[in-house]
Amino acid sequence: MKLEALLFDVDGTLADTERDGHRVAFNRAFAEAGLDWNWDVRLYGELLAIAGGKERIRHYVAHHRPDWRQPADFDEWVARLHAAKTRHYTALLGEGGIQLRPGVKRLLAEARAHGLRLAIATTTTPDNVTALLDSTLGPDGRAWFEVIGAGDVVPAKKPAPDIYAYVLERLGLPPCRCLAFEDSENGLRAARAAGLMTVVVVNDYTRDHDFTGAALVLEHLGEPDMPSRVLASTLPLDDTVVLDLALLHRLHAGKP
Repeated sequence: MKLEALLFDVDGTLADTERDGHRVAFNRAFAEAGLDWNWDVRLYGELLAIAGGKERIRHYVAHHRPDWRQPADFDEWVARLHAAKTRHYTALLGEGGIQLRPGVKRLLAEARAHGLRLAIATTTTPDNVTALLDSTLGPDGRAWFEVIGAGDVVPAKKPAPDIYAYVLERLGLPPCRCLAFEDSENGLRAARAAGLMTVVVVNDYTRDHDFTGAALVLEHLGEPDMPSRVLASTLPLDDTVVLDLALLHRLHAGKP
């Protein structure tokens, strides 16, 4: 089957947004709401096991602050708090503090130049996706992606495969003609459950996750002057690589 499309997760995959982006935005939203909550780096790493920002807030209240009195309209309150967090995150992106990970823009540009279709499959909100693409790829960044599946367009978050099923349906492609890019165990489980071959790029929060079933596990996508270390692969590869379309086609075809 010919490779026709690349499907990308966002947070941790396109950019290291979690520690210095979303975490900081959550803390700013908490302070703005008059809460004494603070998600430090260690705690936020634990909370990342919960997919979705609103779900993460609910989990934190239930497991870390059971003494905190919930408002009567708790679900609506969580939604408002999360909306404030998104506003702070967008402001952080506007400050230019978050960049794409090594090799991401290079690979996206190469894929576009060779006619591969691009899509996004993420649990983060559409506003977060738009802000990141605008700040890193420019005002036409959104147009690079034919389909953007984000936020609450599906009922179940990763590791459920729903967001990938949503994107595949809108692309009109079977999973065997696509490759997914993820950074976490939950993301890999979602992509694999949707039938997608998956490339994983680890980060500080996900380095120790179980990536059994990934076709390739890298530290990042690599640049010509900064190749990436290969952590696991279904193909025999050198210790370091720069992930380009030639290697992706080999990987997809299962050819050494």
